[in-house]
Amino acid sequence: MAAGVFLDRDGTLNIEVDYLRTPDDLRLIDGAAASVRRLNNAGLVTCVISNQSGVARGFLTEADLIPIHAKLRAELAHEGATLDGIYYCPHHPTAGIAPYNVECDCRKPKPGMLIKASKEFNFDLQRSFVVGDSVVDMQAGNTVGATTILVQTGYGKQSLLTCREQNIPIGHVAASIIEATEFILDKRKGVRSHNE
Repeated sequence: MAAGVFLDRDGTLNIEVDYLRTPDDLRLIDGAAASVRRLNNAGLVTCVISNQSGVARGFLTEADLIPIHAKLRAELAHEGATLDGIYYCPHHPTAGIAPYNVECDCRKPKPGMLIKASKEFNFDLQRSFVVGDSVVDMQAGNTVGATTILVQTGYGKQSLLTCREQNIPIGHVAASIIEATEFILDKRKGVRSHNE
């Protein structure tokens, strides 16, 4: 069964801005596109999973996310990289406007987006990887038994401190998406040689 890589969006693939609202706000982190291309070339299903509570809070609409994600795909495509899927959660359990101010199954740390993607692409979550800059990324990955990688871009440095304080397991700490990709490919190489 195939393995997947789940990438957080803001702070992992693109530079963190508080509630990214327009395509103009989206700028890739150096090396992000090349890293996604390497994951593609390794045959790994590569998906974005992103909490977008700005929708619930009224900062932007789901329609506003369409051109943002189109720009993300275009920026990646410039360097030959593609995403198999983009999953996002527009909800918030307490803040915001109806119908988005609800308790849902998709908002990280819940694993709804990971489970949905694994069913759609038929891959094994326990052989997969979750890469992100936040505590909830680590928690979502841990819930499904994936290997978690905390990048030190975005909110990563603060998240590392919080995870250590709260004893939240992290599979690996990487400086950025570049090092996270190296770790994933090395680990996959080890799995393949072990199985041969």
